Amino acid sequence: MVHHIPSPARIDETVDRLCSLDDMHHVCPERRHEGEPVLTNVSVKRIVELASGLLFPGFFNDSIESPSVMRSMLTLACHELRGLLTHQITAGLCFADSTCSTPLRELHERAVEAADSLIESLPSLRSILDTDIDATYLGDPAATSTHEVLVCYPGIRATISHRIAHRLLQLEVPIIPRMISEQAHSATGIDIHPGASIGERFVIDHGTGVVIGATAIIGKNVKLYQGVTLGARSFVTDDSNNPVKGIPRHPIIGDDVVIYSNSTILGRITIGSGAIIGGNLWVTRDVAPGEKLVQARPKI
Repeated sequence: MVHHIPSPARIDETVDRLCSLDDMHHVCPERRHEGEPVLTNVSVKRIVELASGLLFPGFFNDSIESPSVMRSMLTLACHELRGLLTHQITAGLCFADSTCSTPLRELHERAVEAADSLIESLPSLRSILDTDIDATYLGDPAATSTHEVLVCYPGIRATISHRIAHRLLQLEVPIIPRMISEQAHSATGIDIHPGASIGERFVIDHGTGVVIGATAIIGKNVKLYQGVTLGARSFVTDDSNNPVKGIPRHPIIGDDVVIYSNSTILGRITIGSGAIIGGNLWVTRDVAPGEKLVQARPKI
């Protein structure tokens, strides 16, 4: 069998076409000449790794043997995180500025401010994540320690990523929060949109197949089991029959709610505080506080 090998001239022609800014529809040709940065999954993954290591030193980075070593390592990590965040947030802002009307320098300044704000918020993020870890440990008889929960449980890994992504979204950072959530989705099987608002002491038990939509609001001390969906029931469409964006369409879950495996909660409905939703249910109506929904027993 004869393999055809392109001639150097044909390769050069192809590379010229691939490098043509006129054919790159997802970058701004004007800013690309200024050195417009590009979003990369590798850099975003590293951002989450660095932030996780800063939140929980020694669990997601090298072991730390003394307080002085910890301070040095965390200082270096903060500087690396700041640089990566600034570069990637600038890239995201460029990507979102479809008119290419904002100067690259201005976007860079906005990125620096957002990067600093995220780093400054890490202590408060750790405080709320500590409640998630404690609630997971206390609620799972199979958990032997909070350390095990932190390093082994996919629900906690997904929640760490979500709280970082949600904070970036609050800082009006485009694209990157969704990249973080999708990386966590790929790693854990848990799909949490960064727009979802989630209270403290949040627990995802097992977690595979959990889906939480963009406009979902979840209260404090809520526990979800595997396969739970907090989704939209229907979409309002525009004149072209395309879904209208930004309309609240996902459930509101009150405090102290438990939703068991494979239940689907759809639409902008409210699950009242203290309610229990049994497994394998399809819920499209409000549920009163303290109400218990279970499958009806078959009549014999």
